[in-house]
Formats: sequence, structure tokens, C-alpha cells
Amino acid sequence: MVSRNQATAIREQMKGKGLRITPQRFAVYANLLSRYDHPTVEQILSDVNRELPISSKASVYSALTVLREVGLVREVLLDEGITRYDARVAPHHHFVCQTCGAIVDLDWELFRNVEFDELPEGLQAQTYEMTVKGTCDRCPPPAKIDG
Repeated sequence: MVSRNQATAIREQMKGKGLRITPQRFAVYANLLSRYDHPTVEQILSDVNRELPISSKASVYSALTVLREVGLVREVLLDEGITRYDARVAPHHHFVCQTCGAIVDLDWELFRNVEFDELPEGLQAQTYEMTVKGTCDRCPPPAKIDG
């Protein structure tokens, strides 16, 4: 549940992008702003329906599409075939725990010195995003194999 001040701020952000504020759009955007786990449509739908049990998968997809088009939400592809969503639209990287699946945002500046001099001729980079995979601090490190 969002506070009155949070709700006002969310409405102002949406209005600032020229959006009509529907209950579904508001609920989807508020949900994304409240979390950092980069949820899937199914996870958003489940959460939204706890508070607004009139949402369908189609209405969540529709809300996400509109929010993405105006730059309030972005799609994040960290796993093959799984689209996740993030309300943190400023450039940043991700760490994915290969044990528990946790996703952690990494500051953009962490990899600011990436060089693109070795790209094949004719390719010119405009932007990049790193996905670092490993083990988070909540999971035991993988066993070392003696060879």
C-alpha cells in the first residue's frame, strides 16, 4: 500500500509523461516502484491483484507497454526467454545469483572504463549493459573441484 504522498508523486510522474491514470496503470507502476527484484508480468499480476483484484494479464501487459513507451519502466532481459521489468530507468548494470536467482542493481559507474576499440570494423557502440553472474552473499559459494 502506498502512502498518500507516494500516490501523489506517482500521479505527478505519470501526468508529467502525459498519461491518463487508470487504476491498472497506477497499480502496476506503484508496484514496480516499490520493489527491486525485477519482476515478471506474472509476479506483478499476482501482487497487483492482491490490492486491485480486477487486473488481468492483458491489462498488466498493456500498462507495462504504455509505461515503457513513455520511459517510466524498462524491460530487462537477464534470463533467456524471461522478460522482467524495472522502474529504475537510469542506466545501471545487474548481478544475477546463479544459486538463488537474486538480482541486484549495480551502479553504472562500476564499469565505466569499458573499451570498445576491439569491436569488429563497422560496428560502433552507443551504449552497453553488463550482467554479472555469480553467487550472492546469502548463498554458499560453489564447491571447488580438485583436479
